[in-house]
This record gives sequence, C-alpha cells and structure tokens, in this order.
Amino acid sequence: MVDREEQRNTDIAAGLVAMRQNIDTTPREDIRDRYDSAMEARQRLATMRGQLERFQAGLELMNGQLTLLQTIAGRISGVDISADDLDSESGAKAAVVSIKRIVEAQEQERQRLARQMHDGPAQSLTNFILQADICSREFDRDPERASDELSNLKDSAKSTLSKVRDFIFDLRPMMLDDLGLLPTLKRYTSRFKDRSDLEIEFEVVGEERRLEDYRQILIFRGIQELIVHGRDYASASNVRVRMDITGDPIKVLVEDDGRGFDVLVMEAGDESKMTARMRDLITMRDKFELVRGTVVVQSSEDGTQVRLELPAG
Repeated sequence: MVDREEQRNTDIAAGLVAMRQNIDTTPREDIRDRYDSAMEARQRLATMRGQLERFQAGLELMNGQLTLLQTIAGRISGVDISADDLDSESGAKAAVVSIKRIVEAQEQERQRLARQMHDGPAQSLTNFILQADICSREFDRDPERASDELSNLKDSAKSTLSKVRDFIFDLRPMMLDDLGLLPTLKRYTSRFKDRSDLEIEFEVVGEERRLEDYRQILIFRGIQELIVHGRDYASASNVRVRMDITGDPIKVLVEDDGRGFDVLVMEAGDESKMTARMRDLITMRDKFELVRGTVVVQSSEDGTQVRLELPAG
C-alpha cells in the first residue's frame, strides 16, 4: 500500500514537471486534474493521521495489558513478591509499593511515547496538511508555484513515512522476536549512529543466546534509553556499549563522554532537585529491581557510566 502511494506521488510529480514546462499550452482541464490529485493526496493523509491516532490509543491499551501480563509472569516465576510474603503486613506493603512502581513506570513510558509522537510523526503530518492548503490556494492563481508545492509535498510524505517507520521500530522492533537481542541491538545502534552525530561503539562478549521475552525487552529498552540520554541530556560525542552474555547475570556497561550530574542528588530523591534524566534512571532501576536486576550509576564532569545486571534465567 505504501509503495503504491509512493508511486502515485512520483507519477503526480512527473506530470507536474511536464506541465510546468508547457504551462502556456496546457489545458485548464489538465491543471484541474493535477489539482484534484493533490487534494486526493491530502485526503489520504488525513485518513493516515486518523489511523495513526487510533493506533496510538490502541497501543496505550496494549502496553497496559503487556505490563500486567509481565507482572503476572514474573510473580509466577518467583522473581517478585511471593504469595507467602503477602501474609505479613510488611509483605503487603511491599506488594503495594511494587505495583505503584509498575504503574508509575508505565505512565512515564506513555508520556514519553506521547511526546515522541507529537514531536515526530504528528508534527510532520500537520506540516504536510499546511503545505496541501497552500498548494490548493495557489493552483488557480500561480500554477508554477503550486507545482513546486506539490513537489515539496512528495518530499514531506517520504520524510513522514520514514519517521513513522522509525517510531514503530523504536516502539517495538519486530526483529527482536524474530532474530533475538544482539542483532536487534546491532541494527538499532547502527541506525541511531546514522541518524545523529553520536559515535556509538557496540561490543559484545559471548555468543547469542535466547532469553525470555521480558528480559530481552528490559535489556534492549535500558540500552536504548541510555543511548538517548547520551545524545539528549549529556550532549555526548561518543557512547560505548559493552555487553557480556557469557554468564549469569547478563552484564551491560554504557558509557558516554558528555555532561555528568550529581548522583548524590539523584539518590537523595528530592523531587525539587531532580532532573528528567535522574527520574528516568530511577525508573529504569525500579524496573530492573522488580526482576532482581541492578542498575548502578556513576557520573562526573567527564561523563557517565551505567552498569546494568539482569539474571539470565
């Protein structure tokens, strides 16, 4: 379907180029046809936007269901609070705290997705519609400018499609299920490097082995978030990811050479002094601790190191 739309846009652009070269001899009916084609493209885009919004709403629902299923699976596997613990008052309180942390982590993830959607595909689609409006107004008054605007629409469509694909990959890489953790991480780091000024070194010790889905997701999300931290919060030039999967637990070290922060402030937990980066790291640590993993943070003016450990099974 996407390929057909791209081909249609290509055909429209080619026709506009030809029409522009012969604008004086082009019948008004042909110009009107090109205008109608542009309007159809606009309508299709509006439909895509509605589908994208419905996808986001459905995604939020599925995320909540996924978190619940992962929590249940973790409890059945004995990685969280046991049923015996709930018989005591302290065990019941621990269960409440655990559930609260899960809900808070999920809400923060939803907020992150909403921001990413707003700043990425949604913004691009809005700009696309504005360009279509300009094109529709100019078609009768200035066909040559309208032709240029239609060419810009094609470029915008390609850019928006690329952003949607990137968003879907960042949201849930399908290859994580098909190929496993290491190939997915290699592709992610390579794509991230190509799309930014960040140099990323990815090193693996040991051979690929299949982990439970929630463990793979937790490790992937942890590394993904730390790389984004290096770019967005630390303004780093280089990020190094080293992953050791030879033993149990799985060990990951992520280092950046960007701006550091005061870890003592983060550990103190004073909300008035906490930054978004600190909150993200605390949330990450909460997620790992729910499955008996650890997150250790060290930071200075020379950069930040984060060590992740997660039981292999």
